[in-house]
Formats: sequence, structure tokens, C-alpha cells
Amino acid sequence: MIFEKPFQKALVDDLGYNPSAAERISKTARPKYREIIEKLPEFERGDRFKTNIVNCALLTAFLLSMDRRPSVEEATRYYEHAMTNRATKIFCRMGGKKKFTDRDIEGMKRTAALRAGDRNPYSWNMDYLPYDDGSGYEARFYTCGICALMKEYGFYDLVPAMCHLDYTMSELGGASDFVREYTLASGGPYCDCGYKKRD
Repeated sequence: MIFEKPFQKALVDDLGYNPSAAERISKTARPKYREIIEKLPEFERGDRFKTNIVNCALLTAFLLSMDRRPSVEEATRYYEHAMTNRATKIFCRMGGKKKFTDRDIEGMKRTAALRAGDRNPYSWNMDYLPYDDGSGYEARFYTCGICALMKEYGFYDLVPAMCHLDYTMSELGGASDFVREYTLASGGPYCDCGYKKRD
């Protein structure tokens, strides 16, 4: 598990576990993560959301292994800090340099056309909606693989902890301001992920 160590460290830094308990939880989470991954269907080639569900599987494995269930606020802080590591920062900076390029936009259009969520309950369906004033675009999601997976394992109420990372990753990318009005997890009609160009 690529992010196992940051997830283990965040148990101490954010949830108050001592180092030995954090190590025990991490060891328990390892086989649970493999079990979750093995149950997932194969993702189609071109489905850009496979990484999202892998990260969700990792968080779910740790949640299943914790001594107590965290609150939404605790889980939000925990997941953000576990995911905000050197590898993520590099990934976001690289993504920020490509944001709003022709390649980025074509990729969004291909993802919208793929509609992988029609065939895989752990993937997403979305529309690509450019802003009329040219200031960016919105990715509007109607199905959510994270919602499906976390509901299956009894953590649907903690989905907002993962949703919050969209703001963090946009900030780390440096090219856009992330805006959102609705999420499926909070009962909204869709999840709107808006990316406004920075001046």
C-alpha cells in the first residue's frame, strides 16, 4: 500500500493513537485493503477514476481497523493529512500545469462520454460543463464509486471526509479555485466539481 505509512502516521497526529496502536491498526488494515481491492470489478481502460476507488479502499481498510469510529470532522482531518504527502503534492503540481489545456479538456470530454458508472457501480458518470464566460469548467457527477463502496462497508456518513480533499488538491495544483454547491453524499441531486481559473 503506497500510502500506508502516511495513514499510520496520521493515526497518531490526528486521531490521538499511540505509535504502537497505530502500527497494530496498520497491520490489521493491510489484509483488509487487499480483500476490498480483490472484490472490485476490473476498471475499463480509460477510466480515470480507478485511483479514487483505490484511495477509498485504503481509507475504508483503516476505518475498519480502528479502535473507535471517528467523527466526520476527525475523518476529514485524518484523510487530508494522510493524503497530503510528498507524492500527492508532486502529482497535484503536475496536474496544475496541465489544467485547462486542450489535453485536459479532451480528457474530461472522453471521461464524460465513457459513462463507466453504467457498467461498474464503483466508477463514476459525469458531464463536462464549460463555463459560458470561459473562466473554467464544472465536472458534474451523477454516480459516485466512493459512495457505493463506503455504503457497502457501513461508512456512508463519512464520505464527506473524502469529498473535502477536492479542495485541498485544487489548492496544491495552484491553477484553479475549487467551488461546489452539492454532493450526492449530502443528499444533493449531483456532485458539482467546479474549477475556476486563477488570475
